[in-house]
Amino acid sequence: MSSNLQLNPEGKLKHFLTIEGLDKNLLIEILDLAESFVGITDHRINKVPLLRGKSIVNLFFENSTRTRSTFELAAKRLSADVLSMSIATSSTSKGESLLDTIRNLEAMYVDMFVVRHGISGAAHFIAQHAAPHISVINAGDGQHAHPTQAMLDMFTIRQVKKEFSNLRVAIVGDILHSRVARSNIQALNTLGVAEVRVIAPKTLLPAQVETMGVTVSHNLAEGLKDIDVIIMLRLQKERMSSALLPSENEYFKCFGLTEDRLKIAKPDAIVMHPGPINRGVEIDSKVADGPQSVILRQVSNGIAIRMAIMAMAMQKQGAA
Repeated sequence: MSSNLQLNPEGKLKHFLTIEGLDKNLLIEILDLAESFVGITDHRINKVPLLRGKSIVNLFFENSTRTRSTFELAAKRLSADVLSMSIATSSTSKGESLLDTIRNLEAMYVDMFVVRHGISGAAHFIAQHAAPHISVINAGDGQHAHPTQAMLDMFTIRQVKKEFSNLRVAIVGDILHSRVARSNIQALNTLGVAEVRVIAPKTLLPAQVETMGVTVSHNLAEGLKDIDVIIMLRLQKERMSSALLPSENEYFKCFGLTEDRLKIAKPDAIVMHPGPINRGVEIDSKVADGPQSVILRQVSNGIAIRMAIMAMAMQKQGAA
């Protein structure tokens, strides 16, 4: 997917649809701006007026807790007006097309759409057809991309590890169905980590996954050696069209992250998870709640990252 649609003529961010095609400098700019918003997200400062008078519509065609909530909080802390659409009770449930929904919202003089959709490419489609003044942020589309999740993961990694160049990162689990995995692989490689390693059974890996810039392991114990960052993924059963695994119990025995398996990685390795967590399926509770887990920090960082991306897309940069 071309990145040209995401940038305005000056090369600045207009839409945020995918990590693919964005350069390292832009990703670093997002991380740096998010750093300036951390004081706002932890309530040392209540709000900044960067987007006062702007209207942002959350269009979530899929269920979400963390992403939807953090986008709403981020917009409000930028002083924007926020409308969160309940799609299940909107006119789309009566047969209204996606394009008609967008046109009607545009007629209400909105400035940004934050879109989550079950179909890959939906956010890109909206960005192509939206009015020129509107920015579109992809909050997850099908199996394609979840770029803001990837950026909050990069922000969390940088907070703990300081730099990317020497890091070996393992992404474990359902790579095949995961938009988070795709966006994280793109972001990690763009930021220049030493290695991205994917660990999964063969049935949960895309064909020719190595072309994505990763090394592959089918054994968790072997795959965790020398790893600095472990990103666990849930089994996305809602996207599985056939029986790709014998059972959840069998999966946990082979690929579940336990305290013993965590010891194989580097002693200061951190454990991440985009959520929602399936305890006892991909991760043991003692690990999820343990001292090496930064899972709740990821959630907190989602607000600052989404503030930064929304501010940059509207070309209102800098904190008060």
